[in-house]
Amino acid sequence: MNVDLFDFDLPPERIALRPAVPRDAARMLLLDGSATHDRGIADLPACLRPGDLLVFNDTRVIPAQLEGRRGDAAIGATLHKREGPRRWRAFVRNGRRLRGGDTIDFGSGVTAIADDRGEDGSFALDFAGDEPVEMLLERAGRMPLPPYIAAKRGGADARDAQDYQTLFAREAGAVAAPTAALHFTPELIASLDAAGIGHATLTLHVGAGTFLPVKADDTDDHRMHAEWGRIDAATADRLNAVRAAGNRVIAVGTTSLRLIESACDDNGRVRPFEGDTAIFITPGYRFKGIDGLLTNFHLPRSTLFMLVSALMGRERMQAAYAHAIGHGYRFYSYGDASLLLP
Repeated sequence: MNVDLFDFDLPPERIALRPAVPRDAARMLLLDGSATHDRGIADLPACLRPGDLLVFNDTRVIPAQLEGRRGDAAIGATLHKREGPRRWRAFVRNGRRLRGGDTIDFGSGVTAIADDRGEDGSFALDFAGDEPVEMLLERAGRMPLPPYIAAKRGGADARDAQDYQTLFAREAGAVAAPTAALHFTPELIASLDAAGIGHATLTLHVGAGTFLPVKADDTDDHRMHAEWGRIDAATADRLNAVRAAGNRVIAVGTTSLRLIESACDDNGRVRPFEGDTAIFITPGYRFKGIDGLLTNFHLPRSTLFMLVSALMGRERMQAAYAHAIGHGYRFYSYGDASLLLP
């Protein structure tokens, strides 16, 4: 499909620079079949049914942005996928000044050797020393805010260390938050529990590729970056049991949705999964493992807007986003949510 079909105009003032306070004060646009309702995240228990299951991504964001020097050249690196115990793939700013074998000094006793430049311009970085790379990043790294927030705010600050982690963050390895889950508080989870709505977790380490624009003119020519994920046997069994009982599996975030769909067989049964996925969902895709999606509002021409268009229909989503823009909803990672029930 032509990528231009997924474009829309978004006024810059609709981009949220901070999350709602408290988190569950965010607004929520409910698309229930053909109906559209303006609600709030706190209304979620009333918008779902007893027996439904929300599926969260329990990945934890690491301080994956680094600033360093290679000689006189300033080098910026955003890690996006682990390739080994001390080796990460990274998108590099000022990469034209970097060659394979060069050492980058990120300060605080953290250095890495650049290697294996990919077709996408990324480098493999091999971190020196014996300390776990996670400890090195805690010393020298910064929280990797999305570029559309960092550019307006001048980078991350102390608040983001908490604001950009979800209630479920446990498994360290993401370089972007599964942002739909940022809206959840212990109080909201308690309300959902009381309404008979369960929750489960899986792990998908979100990569920086999620922020990359689609440069191709046709969706067939776009290639997704692979991300690592895991669904254990107990979680797979639980998801299958929910649907077998006639209830619904609702993915919280496109990351949860993409991993569930990657783990599904053609009969809609979720299998245990551990490994990379580069699934790219566009209109025409047949969803096998989920019955709905809670997600934030996405960038124009992005793979995520293509995904929600596949779930609800492109014209339906274009109209929904026009409604959201006209009614003052806040967009992107720190913005409001939409509950999509086809």
